[in-house]
Amino acid sequence: MRKTGSHCFASHSVAIAALSCLLLAGCSTTGDLGRPRPNIFADQIAPMIGEWSARFRGEASSWFHLTDDEERLRDRAWRLVLPAHERSDFDREVSKLAHARILPVEAQSNDVSAYHRALTSGAFASQASRYNRLSEDANGDRLLLGQFRANALRVINADRARLRTLDASQEVPPEQRDPAWQRVVENEGLMLWVCERARFRLKSYRFSLDNLMVEMPSREAVRAERAIMALESELGPACNLPLIGVFGGKGEGAPAGRGPVVYKG
Repeated sequence: MRKTGSHCFASHSVAIAALSCLLLAGCSTTGDLGRPRPNIFADQIAPMIGEWSARFRGEASSWFHLTDDEERLRDRAWRLVLPAHERSDFDREVSKLAHARILPVEAQSNDVSAYHRALTSGAFASQASRYNRLSEDANGDRLLLGQFRANALRVINADRARLRTLDASQEVPPEQRDPAWQRVVENEGLMLWVCERARFRLKSYRFSLDNLMVEMPSREAVRAERAIMALESELGPACNLPLIGVFGGKGEGAPAGRGPVVYKG
């Protein structure tokens, strides 16, 4: 019991320290996809702590270098797994930690009303501004989902080639096989997580639109409704991926005799 308590305390301390690092990193100017510009906290400290934390929780964590497409996949996931509104300060920081794998994804909020509260909490010139922001967020997600799917397909194809080589080659040493499978699990887990959070965003937008119409009816609601419907139409194809199936379901599974590799993120 004493050992378990010390592990929990250590994990809690690491999470607090990492949160402080990312808060400092968040004070810097932002770069592509809303991410902080390159800095030591986001680029070195957070990934290192995230890898340790994931292993501590028993999740798959590969030491392999990321390919260019794997890097882009994680960058494109950034916006979709974070809360849609920047005023959701606490939820955004928790999601940043989940993206870095410092916290498990279960730590994220599933409150569909949070986006609406953030949308209506600030000062706007008119009611149209709120509807316009809702439309812009839904349209932005729709465009990003298309790019994410194209990126995900390249990663899936590369992972299939990776696994075929593992099965066929006698030149790959045993110590390379486990990290290879763990990377496949990481990649597929990320895709599933992004789709889960994209569906959550869609629910949040619909909740906000309905409540805006009750609070302040406007003709701008038509434009927002169309944007949300377009996002829903894009979400289906974007998340209908030919997954390898390391979590079960579609695709090819792990080789016979191998147990499942856990990845919760």
